[in-house]
Amino acid sequence: MASESAAVIRAAGAVLWKPSRRDGLRIALVHRPRYNDWSLPKGKAEHDEVPQVTAAREVEEETGFRAAIGRSLTTVSYTTSAGPKTVQYFAARRLGGFFAPNKEVDRLEWLSMDKARARMSYEFDRAVLSTFALEPAAQQGVLLVRHARAGQREAFVGDDALRPLDAKGRRQAAALVGELGVYAPTTVHSAPLERCRGTVAPLAEKLGTGVVPEKSLSEDAYRDDPAAARRRLVDLAVAQLPGETTVVCSQGGVIPGVVKSLATRDDVPVAGVSTPKAAYWFLSFDGRRLVQADPYPAPQV
Repeated sequence: MASESAAVIRAAGAVLWKPSRRDGLRIALVHRPRYNDWSLPKGKAEHDEVPQVTAAREVEEETGFRAAIGRSLTTVSYTTSAGPKTVQYFAARRLGGFFAPNKEVDRLEWLSMDKARARMSYEFDRAVLSTFALEPAAQQGVLLVRHARAGQREAFVGDDALRPLDAKGRRQAAALVGELGVYAPTTVHSAPLERCRGTVAPLAEKLGTGVVPEKSLSEDAYRDDPAAARRRLVDLAVAQLPGETTVVCSQGGVIPGVVKSLATRDDVPVAGVSTPKAAYWFLSFDGRRLVQADPYPAPQV
């Protein structure tokens, strides 16, 4: 029997989906010969790995497909022979790749929602799928990031818009490349300040794209016209194809107000809107409607 004081095993998984002309979409289920079961792809976190990165890695390891992580779905907890386990699940859009049988998974099937639910071996997987089905799968995502640490405003000599990231801020920006990258963003935008641009420039470089300046999303512009900032953020969301994600970096005087106002407008529950430096939100939109707002802490560096 597992000890009651055993450390919790952290894991993550995903509802991996792809479009289907016949069924609207299909869901990937994997068969594990060790357990002779059919389930959603999932696996244990590696050391200090954040859940969304674990989910993307495990999906690719078990299915062979790269995935664009989307909104958070739910967390499942249960006890195994090795101790208590928690699994955080995400929606995930299939990207490139192909399945090949491996030591953990010998079969993969793409099934309609109803057939997937019937095939699943575990009731908790059915509960995860039910949560996934509450909203359209092909949403537009916005990763709304607060700039990383940039020293003290009072200690900087010169135009504050030119104040750069400090050493810790540069480490945070580097760590965000991996965390934000699992969402497969296609474009990168930033308020026109060096500390904002510098926070997402490493990601833009990795993606092979530029950083588009967004004047309306600076603190100065937000103070003058908060409605314009909200409109611009939603415009950036709906400018994407369904299932795509964009990155927007802004400031601490903008992000909480924008998130709170959109959440209030569209009746989306949020526990709080405080956003520390280098922390971020994944905002899910169905057209111009905010569907979900998932907060994430700053990288631990």
